[in-house]
Amino acid sequence: MKDVEQSGDHRVRMWAPVGQAIALLLGPYAEVVLHDPDTDRILAIWHPMSSRSPGDPSMLGELDSLDPSAQDVFGPYEKLLADGRRLSSVSAVLREPDGKASAVLCVNLDRTPLEQAAAVLSAFGAPTASRPEPLFEEDWSEHVQYIVGTYVRECGRPIERLTRADRLAVLARLDEAKVFAVRRATPVVARALQVSRSTLYGLLAELRAPSAKD
Repeated sequence: MKDVEQSGDHRVRMWAPVGQAIALLLGPYAEVVLHDPDTDRILAIWHPMSSRSPGDPSMLGELDSLDPSAQDVFGPYEKLLADGRRLSSVSAVLREPDGKASAVLCVNLDRTPLEQAAAVLSAFGAPTASRPEPLFEEDWSEHVQYIVGTYVRECGRPIERLTRADRLAVLARLDEAKVFAVRRATPVVARALQVSRSTLYGLLAELRAPSAKD
């Protein structure tokens, strides 16, 4: 940071607050680099992830043409460090009022912590074994939750947005599982479906009406 702060280049003085702000926000997982497109040298660097420092080669050949008709933002694109870390990078061309490229600001974000977090969440989110039915066959209230929850996941709507047809379909599954043969099952099912008991009784009557006519 000392080399950055003492630089007499007006581009560094202009863009240093931006570079520092991005580095502080994304640190310690991102480096911010200000390049000189004319000399292909680094003007300033915040939170370097390698041994690069101001004055080192920029190697901006990875970018397309910097003429005024070209795009000004590149990426996100992937880069790889020598230690194997993968980066997501984005580069922005900073132009003078006449359109000439004055500097290029690059942000390199280390994806390692994101990839590690995704792996952990994926491991937690994926069951490693099927549901042990013998443990649940006597717990009918757990079975109610399982049947209702399975339907909600299948239809992709939250419980409070289930339609009348949805609730009838769930009740049909619960009836097939003989849930209503258990005493005090009705209030448990009503709570699971977030409906009143009277509404539940009406739905059950509608569900069983065809068989009652037969």
